[in-house]
Amino acid sequence: MSGNAQRELSVDDERLVVAISSRALFNLSEPHELYEREGLEAYRAYQIAHENDILEPGVAFPLVRKLLALNASAPEVPRVEVVLLSRNSGDTGLRIFNSIQHYGLDITRAAFTSGEPTSQYITPFRVDLFLSANAENVGRALKAGVAAATILPSRAGAVHPQQLRIAFDGDAVVFGDESERVSQEQGVDAFYRNESERWNEPLSGGPFRGFLAALHRLQAAFPAEDSPIRTALVTARSAPAHKRVILTLRQWGVRIDEALFLGGRDKGPFLEAFGADIFFDDSRINVESARKHVATGHVPHGVANS
Repeated sequence: MSGNAQRELSVDDERLVVAISSRALFNLSEPHELYEREGLEAYRAYQIAHENDILEPGVAFPLVRKLLALNASAPEVPRVEVVLLSRNSGDTGLRIFNSIQHYGLDITRAAFTSGEPTSQYITPFRVDLFLSANAENVGRALKAGVAAATILPSRAGAVHPQQLRIAFDGDAVVFGDESERVSQEQGVDAFYRNESERWNEPLSGGPFRGFLAALHRLQAAFPAEDSPIRTALVTARSAPAHKRVILTLRQWGVRIDEALFLGGRDKGPFLEAFGADIFFDDSRINVESARKHVATGHVPHGVANS
């Protein structure tokens, strides 16, 4: 292997890689409805006929733009890469790349699978986070051990245009779902008793532990007092169940900028107040509330999605 190839491999190892589907990045609702109604050939003809018509931004577009903006401080060694994984063909995908070029998004790597699942390319691309409008592809990615979420139709604002803000639920997202299983199987009182008795036992890692760690490494490249990234843990837990969470993150060596212990309160207004560019949660009830306020990804993992 040449020195340049070795250096490229080293840079890729350190880079935060986010894979995104075309329907999460752009608003493809009209051609997708045509596909659902009339089939593949009608969809193909429509996309080719409109391949020079620029697509409107989708729910995850602002997030992607902010992620790529993090490279401005070190353009020679990009810290973030966004990869397009699309079930379009190369033919129908041309409109998508034309739109990427129009918006000036630095996305150069892609896989177009002509209707086949895209999840098999997640590992070769060394993806840290996969975002898609297709729940089946998300489920496959999670089974492969990659953080993944189904992007839902959501409200997406730009409260903090110069700062990327990402919020996470705790149990079954950042952490494993063992405590949530106690709550669902034995009740809330048993959950709080369990967390109080086991406060000094670290929680296991959930599907987003690796992505959170990669995001933390990216944060460390910037001054803490002027970071372009801010994170929040937004959980239904409250005292005394908070202690185990804090000590677990401390043991992992991961910094969370804000921790909101809501004790069952509706998360939506708090996420809007935080200004989240995206929020990840395993609970269908929580994501239905959250998506009225911020861009939201459903993580179909854990006991709540059994």
